[in-house]
Amino acid sequence: MANFSKSHVPQFSVDVYQNEYLPEGGREVNAIVTVTSTGGGTVGGAVSAPQFYAAGRGSDAAVALMVDCSGSMDYPPTKMRNARDATAAAIDTLRDGVHFAVIGGTHVAKEVYPGGGGLAVADTRTRGEAKQALRKLSAGGGTAIGTWLGLADRLLASADVSIRHGILLTDGRNEHESPEDLKASLDACAGRFTCDARGVGTDWEVKEVTGIASALLGTADIVADPAGLAADFTRMMETAMGKEVADVALRLWTPLGSEIKFVKQVAPTVEELTDRRTEVGPRAGDYPTGSWGDESRDYHVCVRVPDAELGQEMLAARVSLVVPGADGAVQTLSQGLVRAVWTDDMAASTSINPQVAHYTGQAELAQVIQQGLDARKAGDADGATAKLGRAVQLAAASGNADTAKLLSKVVDVVDAAEGTVRLKAKVAEADEMTLETRSTKTVRVKK
Repeated sequence: MANFSKSHVPQFSVDVYQNEYLPEGGREVNAIVTVTSTGGGTVGGAVSAPQFYAAGRGSDAAVALMVDCSGSMDYPPTKMRNARDATAAAIDTLRDGVHFAVIGGTHVAKEVYPGGGGLAVADTRTRGEAKQALRKLSAGGGTAIGTWLGLADRLLASADVSIRHGILLTDGRNEHESPEDLKASLDACAGRFTCDARGVGTDWEVKEVTGIASALLGTADIVADPAGLAADFTRMMETAMGKEVADVALRLWTPLGSEIKFVKQVAPTVEELTDRRTEVGPRAGDYPTGSWGDESRDYHVCVRVPDAELGQEMLAARVSLVVPGADGAVQTLSQGLVRAVWTDDMAASTSINPQVAHYTGQAELAQVIQQGLDARKAGDADGATAKLGRAVQLAAASGNADTAKLLSKVVDVVDAAEGTVRLKAKVAEADEMTLETRSTKTVRVKK
């Protein structure tokens, strides 16, 4: 385990991209806020040393691996074997000192390792024991994912750590509990740990898996071929091991008369955050962003400001990045300002900032893919063609090649620039599910 010096303390920066000029009567200010965290050398706020040194040690992280063991995992039999191999690969990726547990999930949740209501601490011995315990995993029973999450929450809470993370694998629909029960479990776990969710094969419900990841600020993806699980689990665990700072929030303060219209993450994926606001004082609210490693994310902030005279300018919002401090006080890592200036210069006030324009298109892209696939499932061919054609047009215009490639497996593209497409008569289920699962993935602005 590396020793971290002060030069490696994670540093955060906040950059604001906007056109601050509004026409007479203009009330809406849009800005893209880029937040970047690096291991050092970034201009901006550094996480206080005590918190970082804790996070830099393996002992300040805890991970719960939740593996679907329902009856469907036996069809084909290789699926359960691939799941065991993937979990073993993830265990091998654990850093020394990380607290961890393995949970077998059916219509009930069972502790596979270490048992006894606690967590093991990763070292050569415990990793070996955990991999031995995986041999006991066998398929049988139903699926009640809320119970898996509840057990993961209890186990993760037993460790005095700041970074708590779950990895969840399922191959089927959540048939043995109501949607209300799953939502209640997600509400109870939100803010307590982050969770990556994966669907293996093609018999699971995309909206369930993406909903779990969204609620718990993690990633979602499809692993259509179970043979790809080990590589995917290794990547997920490597990313989890790279997280250094937990509970980072985007704090937005607005002056009297201004209000936040919406806040959404727009890169690397589209994630609506508006309804997740927690009030923290007069005209200030926090929006959760989860745990951070070496990475950069973009957020779209829209502020409604009061009417003003031409020539006036005002601070529309102050954007701060905050984390809980050791003494309970909040530590501000970095700040940025969103401004509004009223002008009669038409060229200035009608110009759209390139970042704002790009991410408005990316958010629409995610939305029209979802609408198009929903229309296709409902038998509305015209609606599906129109929406997916618009998606092809947006993907081409923004240079989102990955999404364009996924779309081409669902529609025949006649003219990408015009958005002219034909629905394919036959579409592989895995291709449709991959497009739906990855529809929120975005590309950054072309420099």
